[in-house]
Amino acid sequence: MAREIVGNMPKIMDLKRAHIKTFEITSQGLMVSLGVFVGQEIDRFNVLLKVMRSSLINLDKAIEGTVVMSMELEMMFNDFLNNKVPGMWEKVGYPSLKPLSSWVPDLNLRCIFIEDWLYNGPPKSYWLSSFFFPQGFMTATLQTYAR
Repeated sequence: MAREIVGNMPKIMDLKRAHIKTFEITSQGLMVSLGVFVGQEIDRFNVLLKVMRSSLINLDKAIEGTVVMSMELEMMFNDFLNNKVPGMWEKVGYPSLKPLSSWVPDLNLRCIFIEDWLYNGPPKSYWLSSFFFPQGFMTATLQTYAR
């Protein structure tokens, strides 16, 4: 299962390839509020993806016997057997009650939405539940409107 997840995981999002409107600078020299928000969301997703990738690679190596199976990797393996999101992922991930088999496709959809925003500019509509911190989105929207 670990290899399957790694093979289908989204890539780390590259802020340098962002659409010009994503992190637009206002006439006052400030970045638009939604740009600040999406930048923070991208940072959170990238941290989660890095933790997932490294832990999955290490688990695969531990199962093969090329590295020592640590307590953390054993707990992760047990979580996989129980269809549960591993605790090390939950620490850096977004809140969710979904089992692992639903959580992984949900993560992929969330990353697709954020990547589209990053690489193609702000969307016309927003998927609020895709965010780590939806309250931040609401604050950024209010700031944009107020300015």
